[in-house]
Amino acid sequence: MNRLRRKACVALLLFTLFIFGTMMGLRTLKPTDGFSDLAPGMELMPLIGERMDQRPNQVVESAGQNGGGGSDTKIVFSNSGPDHNIFYDIHIFYYLWYGSPQMDGSYIHWDHVLVPHWDPKIAASHPKGRHNPPDDIASSYYPELGPYSSRDPDVIESHMAQIEAAAAGVVVLSWYPPDVADEHGKPTEDVVPAVMDAAHRHSIKVAFHLQPYKGRTDLTVHDNIKYIIDKYGKHRAFYRFKSSTGKILPLFYVYDSYLTPPEAWAELLTVRGSHSLRGTPYDGIFMALIVEERHKQDILAGGFDGMYTYFASNGFSFGSSHQNWKAIKAFCDKNNLLFVPSAGPGYMDTAVRPWNNHNTRNRVNGRYYETSLQAAMSVRPDIITVTSFNEWHEGTQIERAVPKKTVARLYLDYKPHQPDHYLELTRKWAEHFSKEKEQWLM
Repeated sequence: MNRLRRKACVALLLFTLFIFGTMMGLRTLKPTDGFSDLAPGMELMPLIGERMDQRPNQVVESAGQNGGGGSDTKIVFSNSGPDHNIFYDIHIFYYLWYGSPQMDGSYIHWDHVLVPHWDPKIAASHPKGRHNPPDDIASSYYPELGPYSSRDPDVIESHMAQIEAAAAGVVVLSWYPPDVADEHGKPTEDVVPAVMDAAHRHSIKVAFHLQPYKGRTDLTVHDNIKYIIDKYGKHRAFYRFKSSTGKILPLFYVYDSYLTPPEAWAELLTVRGSHSLRGTPYDGIFMALIVEERHKQDILAGGFDGMYTYFASNGFSFGSSHQNWKAIKAFCDKNNLLFVPSAGPGYMDTAVRPWNNHNTRNRVNGRYYETSLQAAMSVRPDIITVTSFNEWHEGTQIERAVPKKTVARLYLDYKPHQPDHYLELTRKWAEHFSKEKEQWLM
């Protein structure tokens, strides 16, 4: 009898504890745990009236994006629904240089040449020639969309949908001036308006990645900036960044900035420069590429506002080495510069540089990417860039890829995961970055 009483008491006690624990758990749930109509972080904004899910086509930007107060992490309510958010401190590099016979008359870039090594002895031991699409493309991976054209409206729309799914709020568009192209491609400036329109439909902003071209100088970049702002500055997808001084300015990434001496950049980017952009309608936030350690001082002397690392191969350069990011960030903080580390899912460019296997960084089913993103977050940057959405030649893409096997080629893929694995990882870490920033600001 006593044994039955003890069992009954124990059962009653456990039931009581279960009810108590359940009630406490319900009390501690946050609005973003499933009971809010707003995207995470939006509950911190002022009340703006009607419920967000009653206006599915209305884009609401954070105060930071519009120039008022608020968090550095910029979140918008997306067209796709109340749980779909985008983070404007995640920037992703995007390339427009691909072409197909249907849209461009021939394949462009997918048929890239095999770049010979500069040492003839090494070059002699590697294959030569060029790729032959559609079965043989200049990549170790194969896109779900096939060897597409960057000017195909359906491709652009698909890309913006994928980037929205990844929660990356800013596309950093690889840009050449009108009638100028890289040595393997054709001019693409005429495609920019279609990209900006599509980006806007997906609540994405567009920044510009100024590429090097023959004859690029501080004077030609002056004209490039003026052209971009005059043509695109009023577009609703045009990205502007709120600086530490409170100014809201366009942000430009300048690739291979080290090719121009700092004295020349200073003529453009310092107040006393002979053709300075500072304080004019064409002022901006200008980010230089850091490759070697000595570039830190050159970037400072040139009048740049910050530096980014771009390369997705950890250890490839001083700038791309994760172990150096803390020191670079300290230098930038000391000199009031932005530091923007670049994270990538891996690196494999042997489809175009067959001799460069030593710089390959295997994806390890996404673990390399997550390690890279964690390293970037650890230095508490304002922005993290992702290299890349679609640089297929160097194998840094997060765009959807599929398994592909031909008579001559066996392409890598994202298995055992799905084609959108790296889009999902990007979203996961974008959300994590947002939550971490909230903690830093507290």
